[in-house]
Amino acid sequence: MMKTPIVLSAFGTTSRALDTYAFMDGIVREKFPDHDIRWAYTSRIVRHRLKGDSAAKVKHPSTVLDELFEQGYPWAVVQSMHLTWGHEFYRLVGDADQSDIRTSMGLPLLTAYDDYLKVSRALSLEISSDPQQATVLVGHGTDHPAWTSYLALDTILKNEYGPGIHVGVVDKEPSKDLLIEKLARSGVRQVSLIPLMLVAGVHVAEDLNGDEDSWKNAFNERDIAVTVTEKGVGYNPKIVDIFVDHIQQALDLIPGSDQ
Repeated sequence: MMKTPIVLSAFGTTSRALDTYAFMDGIVREKFPDHDIRWAYTSRIVRHRLKGDSAAKVKHPSTVLDELFEQGYPWAVVQSMHLTWGHEFYRLVGDADQSDIRTSMGLPLLTAYDDYLKVSRALSLEISSDPQQATVLVGHGTDHPAWTSYLALDTILKNEYGPGIHVGVVDKEPSKDLLIEKLARSGVRQVSLIPLMLVAGVHVAEDLNGDEDSWKNAFNERDIAVTVTEKGVGYNPKIVDIFVDHIQQALDLIPGSDQ
């Protein structure tokens, strides 16, 4: 009997993203060696920019699911590679629901309370214990109700590591201006910026570390020194293990499956 295929669905693909996905792919394949592992990408903008062979390899989740159905698979796990359950996740759920193959959804990184605790512990080596240095995790942000995920993570991280760690986002709230004002008033003289993003792509290069209107420059203008981590959390094997757990949970939900 064929093992249930696993579709890893991310937002987009760039050269940096592909390096991160390759790292994650290796861990997933090691954990599920007998399963067909496929990647899918939801970003229409990225797919439209690509030409020829590159475009053919970057498939939408619907396309990948149609191919699996045509190959005779009755079920597939669709694992969201998103950090929160925002707009992109629910679009992915809609795509899966409309496919002919039956699907079991693997949930985003930050879903259950236990996920937040695991993420907190996975980041332990990146968080400074120096009272004069703050650690700021910076996510994408969203106007979806899932924006509260960032506040929940901020609370859990502070409970674990103390008041020197903060969570902000590039877009919406908690905003850059709010955090910088708060930290400047606290007397902090050094900040470590860590991307709370799967991939360290354009947001890190421009929004966090860029020449104009970046988080780094905004902190520097308040006489606060900044270091920026150049890798996303997708390179953290403990973070990948949380996605692996979600894949297993999705497999366990398939009735009568030997997985």
